[in-house]
Amino acid sequence: MSILIKNGRVVDPANKIDAVNIQAQAATIIDAAGKIVASGIIDIHVHLREPGREDKETVASATAAAAKGGVTTVLAMPNTHPAMDCEDNIKLLQGIIKKSALVNVLICGTLTKERLGQELSDIAALKKVGALAISDDGCSVDSDTLMLEAFKKAKQAGLLTVCHCEDKKLSGKGVMNLGFNSTRLGLRGISNESEYKRVSRDIELAAKCGAPVHIAHVSCRESVDIIAAAKKRGVKVTCETAPHYFALTDEDIVDYDTNMKINPPLRAKQDVAAIKAGLKNMVIDAIASDHAPHTENEKDIEFDRAEFGKIGLESGLAISIMELIEKKILSWQELVNVLAVNPAKILGIDKGTLSVGAQADLIVIDAGKEFILEKKSIVSKSKNSPFIGRRLKGLVEYTIYNGKVIYQG
Repeated sequence: MSILIKNGRVVDPANKIDAVNIQAQAATIIDAAGKIVASGIIDIHVHLREPGREDKETVASATAAAAKGGVTTVLAMPNTHPAMDCEDNIKLLQGIIKKSALVNVLICGTLTKERLGQELSDIAALKKVGALAISDDGCSVDSDTLMLEAFKKAKQAGLLTVCHCEDKKLSGKGVMNLGFNSTRLGLRGISNESEYKRVSRDIELAAKCGAPVHIAHVSCRESVDIIAAAKKRGVKVTCETAPHYFALTDEDIVDYDTNMKINPPLRAKQDVAAIKAGLKNMVIDAIASDHAPHTENEKDIEFDRAEFGKIGLESGLAISIMELIEKKILSWQELVNVLAVNPAKILGIDKGTLSVGAQADLIVIDAGKEFILEKKSIVSKSKNSPFIGRRLKGLVEYTIYNGKVIYQG
């Protein structure tokens, strides 16, 4: 069945298009007058929780949430139970995806067995069975020798290494950003140093063997500076941030709201400014949700004991519109670049464009539509969003995946 989206403002930076689309005839017509038409979002950092923690999220519920948020491709992080550290486990997840996924789901394998940082996974075997990248996300490999070997093996296999940069010796038992607000709240702090020292190390190790490296969830000023310097000297480094790192600060943790307990933590105002500048200056390549669902039992407890993480598939676009488009940090072309074009390039997939002949993954956005994010309206199985109760702006009206309407708002 053919679908015509007419009268919309088509934003396709890959083809240098920003214009109202032409009219034609089709079996289904969507009038997008006054709306934005763009490629579907490619979210390169999503925790599906299945297999193993279906009480938090499933492939079916997560991909339904993705569709509502305008996301048509996700990269599934490997910290499932069992972890994505061998062929059998990846095949298990592939079977679940085939049966229940609403959008395109790509799989990230583990760097080390069981993500313990002790013994490398069979990286070549993971690539052979279909892994698109490797990571121990949620953990960082402490051994320089083992991490260098991982980069070498990944390069040989043609896989991207995604690095969660955290030195646990420095972050320790911290639960929020180290600073005045952690002292005021009586909570143990996590320093910027625990992130940027490991960012620096991982970039240097990757550079030593010429392997590409992708830095996940960048949150602080020093990390942005280190990545910018590495790019200038030709290191094959890319990075992502997440909407909460340019929309919230540690000052927002006023009432011990555990939905704001995130790793890396919400940082200081100067870090948020650096993240926005990094997006504007194209140091930061992508925006990803770091969608991390948790049950109420894991969140509705004392701040010290609560799990790190928040959901973001359904709110990421609206937050990006409010913080980056409305505040004139990015243009629409630049926003689509970091949400779709660049993530596709980072992963080496043929997506993120509206080119003739490309798979029809696209979204129609009412950028001026305001709504309140209510718990009851969240599609994700878990409801741990720091934006619940907030007035947001920018609503997905249609999500089309592979030529089919999979969500209509």
